[in-house]
Amino acid sequence: MSEPYITHNHIAAFAKDSVNLREDHVKDYREQVRNLRERLDKHIAENPDYSLVKMLHSGSVRKGTALKTVNDMDVAVYVRAADAPTEESDLLNWLTERLREAYKNLNRDQINPQTHCVTISFSGSGLDVDVVPVIYEDGADNRGFLITKDTGDRVLTSVSLHLEFIRRRKNDHPFHFAQFVRLVKWWARLKKRTSDSFRFKSFMVELICAHLVREGLDPSDYPAGLEAFFLYVVQTGLKERVYFTDYYKSSELPPRADSGVIEIFDPVNPKNNVAHRYSVAERDEIIEAAHDALDALVEAHHATTQERALDMWKSVLGPSFKV
Repeated sequence: MSEPYITHNHIAAFAKDSVNLREDHVKDYREQVRNLRERLDKHIAENPDYSLVKMLHSGSVRKGTALKTVNDMDVAVYVRAADAPTEESDLLNWLTERLREAYKNLNRDQINPQTHCVTISFSGSGLDVDVVPVIYEDGADNRGFLITKDTGDRVLTSVSLHLEFIRRRKNDHPFHFAQFVRLVKWWARLKKRTSDSFRFKSFMVELICAHLVREGLDPSDYPAGLEAFFLYVVQTGLKERVYFTDYYKSSELPPRADSGVIEIFDPVNPKNNVAHRYSVAERDEIIEAAHDALDALVEAHHATTQERALDMWKSVLGPSFKV
């Protein structure tokens, strides 16, 4: 059988040019966060009773899975549980004032509360840093509690263990695991731009990719990897439990909940189903989009002309895809 018109090398070249955040930008963005951390550390050292404990870089830039389109970065600020307000809106307003105290070199209007975080804006780079509070009770491995966006509940998490979880997969599959994740995230981003109702958060994408790699998928073949991702979504209907035993035993998982339309568990906290708020309609929309993408890639693989193969890949990776 002849080789498909669109190959791994074509996808890799497109990813390098259009999908991935440039390495020099990654360096600059991480440097910006490092400067914020150093200033906060200095303020904490000079003010032992200060309510903020530490700042950790989190999110896709830190994990190495950021897309070229990223315009903000995530950091976690650990706050003393005894000092933190209990209501999220009060907590964010309180955190805003604490950050303004630490960063007196910034204008007050550069540090503002949002719905679920505090944003620090930099006019020079045009980049925003979203600061998420973590309620800290001196937990090991930087374990602390996030306030969930939908219910206001406090959910145990660990920024450093999440980073370690991704780092292990990247070490097992240098470069290719992260690229596999970025390609799927790129597809999901395109779907979100064309449908206001499409939901598929990046953390869920990362965990499904990690699950597939654990089950034997080789992420170094990008067309095959993307086909495998879409096939998994279609075949399982996202009804298969996804969990990991890096930091807990499977026996610690809760019983299957009737309300759990999708069950994808945080690798750090077995009680946190990160997809628990997805509806049947939202799950079905993900499955339908994956089905369309899978059909397109199968047709592209067997296309008799490069033009047809290219059209099919554009339906998955967007109109900017070219060979």
